[in-house]
Amino acid sequence: MLYELVNFSDQISALNVFRYITFRSGGAIFTALLFVMMFGPAIIDLLRVKQGKGQPIRDDGPQSHLLKRGTPTMGGLMILAGVTVSTLLWAQLSNGYIWVVLGVAICYGAIGFYDDFLKVTKRSTAGFSGKSRFLLEVLVAAVAGYILMKLGPKGLDTDLTFPFFKDLVIDLGPFFILMAVLVIAGAGNAVNLTDGLDGLAIVPVMIAAATFGVIAYLSGNAKFAGYLQIHHIPGTGELAVICGALIGAGLGFLWFNAPPAMIFMGDTGSLALGGILGAIAVAIKHEIVLAVVGGLFVLETLSVVIQVMSFKWTGKRVFKMAPLHHHYEQKGWKESTVVIRFWIISVILALIGLSTLKLR
Repeated sequence: MLYELVNFSDQISALNVFRYITFRSGGAIFTALLFVMMFGPAIIDLLRVKQGKGQPIRDDGPQSHLLKRGTPTMGGLMILAGVTVSTLLWAQLSNGYIWVVLGVAICYGAIGFYDDFLKVTKRSTAGFSGKSRFLLEVLVAAVAGYILMKLGPKGLDTDLTFPFFKDLVIDLGPFFILMAVLVIAGAGNAVNLTDGLDGLAIVPVMIAAATFGVIAYLSGNAKFAGYLQIHHIPGTGELAVICGALIGAGLGFLWFNAPPAMIFMGDTGSLALGGILGAIAVAIKHEIVLAVVGGLFVLETLSVVIQVMSFKWTGKRVFKMAPLHHHYEQKGWKESTVVIRFWIISVILALIGLSTLKLR
């Protein structure tokens, strides 16, 4: 919206500043942060009244979590609202990539919202049918993947690129959509599994968003992409604005989600945030780098898969409890210790992900 002010830069030269993605990304950060900070308390009060007893807590989970009963969920609405408003205000709305990523965020947020709604109304830790939810996630991701394939530059539209190798690409053809589904839906569910402690998921998401904001900006700039020998994807630089909005909204949410949390993001937030990261990774052809930068989410997911398979095949558990953060809680680590150490791991993984830009 504000980008259109560039049209009046002939009369007011100062309006040229809205041409710059870096300026608008900074504006998106502060706008989303301000929005969540201003409206957050009212949203929390409303959700507390509507939900009554708040998010159901598993009886078979860590006993310390029983103290969190009564905390409202669906805080992802705060994040999604902040991201959407800020993006619509600061992004170039004629850019197709913006609408695809926003579409994934809103659709995944709606799926998560319905799941959260059933949990708080039925007072059960299980939402609606897992198969139905998964099919909806796959459908949204497939549509997004198809559109991203059409938006991509010819010669790269169906390619999978590899970090550290500037010329190594694999043309997936129609299987590109399948890969997009795996990345987008996988990222959404991986963040969902990680969201189990106060502040645990939102900070790694912000770290990943900052990392991919940088990569998107560089990939969308022909000169920077050429210098770094990464693939130039015209138009993807604008995704840095969404990344900025996500960082700002995340900071605002963390204010209320910091221990002891006043609100949980719920599936409404975790599915949407993972979907955003997955869609951006597919758009800028850095799907494998997402697995590095979001390595914490990958580890959390693998811990659940390993635990389930091990118990099914051998009757024994590898971890004291899954996902992985619960394992360390059961080992006696304080919640704050688990959270901060996992944040540190996320920073290290982000730095490794950024190093792939030059080590080619």
